[in-house]
Formats: sequence, C-alpha cells, structure tokens
Amino acid sequence: MLKPTCKTDALEGRVKFRAALVRWFEKHGRDYPWRRTREPYAILVSEVMLQQTQIATVLGRGFYTRFLETFPTIQALAEAEDERLLKAWEGLGYYRRVRMLRATAQALIAEHGGIFPTELDRLLKLPGIGRYTAGALRAFASDLPAVVVDGNVARVLARVMDFSAPIDDTSGQKQIWDWAEGLADPANPRIYHSALMELGQKICRPGVPDCLGCPVASFCKTREPENLPVKRQKTTITAIDEHALWLLDPGGRLLLHREQAKRREGLWKLPTRQAAEISSLPVLDEHPYTITRYRVTLRVHDGASLRDSLSPATGESWHEPEDVLALAMPAPFRRVIERLLR
Repeated sequence: MLKPTCKTDALEGRVKFRAALVRWFEKHGRDYPWRRTREPYAILVSEVMLQQTQIATVLGRGFYTRFLETFPTIQALAEAEDERLLKAWEGLGYYRRVRMLRATAQALIAEHGGIFPTELDRLLKLPGIGRYTAGALRAFASDLPAVVVDGNVARVLARVMDFSAPIDDTSGQKQIWDWAEGLADPANPRIYHSALMELGQKICRPGVPDCLGCPVASFCKTREPENLPVKRQKTTITAIDEHALWLLDPGGRLLLHREQAKRREGLWKLPTRQAAEISSLPVLDEHPYTITRYRVTLRVHDGASLRDSLSPATGESWHEPEDVLALAMPAPFRRVIERLLR
C-alpha cells in the first residue's frame, strides 16, 4: 500500500501504482484535442479554459476550437483587441481569465520571443501562470518532470491516502502537493499526469466513486471514499434579483450598457436599475443563473413607458437590433436578448 514515510520522502509502492494507472489509461483514456498536440500554446489555452469550466462545455459547444481558429498563434492573441477577445471567450464566463491569457501571450512575445520557456522558475514569472499551469505545460507540452494537482487529482490523493483534513486550507494543500510530488513519474510525466486526472474525471468521481472499476483500488487506504475529500465550510449561496430594462427608441434601436466593473469589464448587456425604480413595470422575460456565490434571477422589464423620460446613463448607448448579437455579452443577457429580439 502507498504510505508516506515522511512528507517529502518517496512513497512505498509508487512504481506499481504508476504502472497500474498508466496501463488503465492506455486502454481507457479519452481522446481530447489537447492530448493530440504538444504545442504549448494550444495546451495553455485548454488549461485556462478548463480551470473553471467543464470539459463537456469546452468541447461540446466548440469553445476550444473556435478560440484557436480566431487566435491561432501567440502573436495573434497578444495583439487581440478587447472586443474581439471577449467575443471569442463569450459563454465561458470569468472573463479575467482571457485577459490574463492575453497578458501571458504579450509577456512571451516581449520577454521570450514568443517561445515558451520550459524551466519551472521562468514559467512561474509569466503573468497568469501559477504552479498548476506551469506543471501542466512542463508535463503535457514538454514531457518534463512536473507536479500537477487540479481538483480531480486532489480528490484522488485524499482518498488514496485516507486524508481526512480539509484539502483547501494551507496545510491541506501542502500535504496533497507533497504526496503528488512523491508519486509523480519523472520518466513519463505526460501520460502519468493525464492518467491521474482522467482517473478523477471518470472513476474517482465526486460523491460515490466507481471503486470496482478503479485500476489502483488495491493501493487505496480509505474505506469511506464517498466522505472524502473534506473541505472547509461550504460557501452559502445567496438568492438575488437583477432588474434590467428592455427599451427601444422611436427608431427601433435597443438601449445597451457596457460594463465597467472588473468581472464583466467591456461586455455589453441590458441596462440594469434598482428594483424600486422599475419593478412595477411589466416583466417581459426571466432568466435564472448562478455566478460565484449568488443565485440570480434576471428580470427584464418593459421600458416602453419610460421612452420619453429616460436619458441614457453613463456607459449606455443605442444599437441597431441587427448589430446587437455581434457584440460580446454575458451569456444570461444574450439568452434573454435573443428571445426578445425574436
């Protein structure tokens, strides 16, 4: 069985653990486009997309392919203007990710001539590159020794090692990364890390895992995998309402607002108002969505009665309906705008 002799020493049984995991992966590993390439740029894009978005969404809705078609090179991404950049990322949310991705591209051009460094310390100096992404680039693009811990890997290791302390505080994270480093295969990092992540995605899933189908079940120390990993107290989800205006001018143009707040900076949406200002107006559409710790109900009110008295606020402007859908906008607003334009 796997057993830590100390926090950073080698783990007993690691050679057999790696071998069993890799044999399973070679037979059952899924075919993802980023697994068919060693181009670091394409791998970086996949890693950033997958940080807070499920694989099924990234692939099923074509985000990954479209983004690389729009920005096929580091140079193209580094030179991207905001509007085009946000449009290419639209629907993935967490737009800070794509701006940081562009900052990484710009730093690579300016400091490395567009060539990805392979040394860990040099990768970590790039904007937007943390230890997970740096490890992923070393392992998947260069097949170099690395430590790669995402949510799937942390769950697998917590169960294998029967780790009942929280994995998302400082000491818990350190322990998981220490075990990951002790188990990592320096000879075959690309396939090993792909296999470990796949194990968490397919077999060692959240909730009740498929222990009977697990290729490394004989190494696992826990007898209650459904109770692991342990995390700190979950964030409370707060329900809120968001009130937006649907307002056309006499020429049929739609009033939109361009966001200035950091989370959605540069994106277009329907103008919002305080509930007291417009909640009495008829509701044309509703759309529920979740963002971070909020469960939001977006209510779109008919602003026709305000047409003569309302003046556009800062950041608001009129747009021809045929031009609206070409703008970058948050997915919840796009859905209600598409419905109402129809």
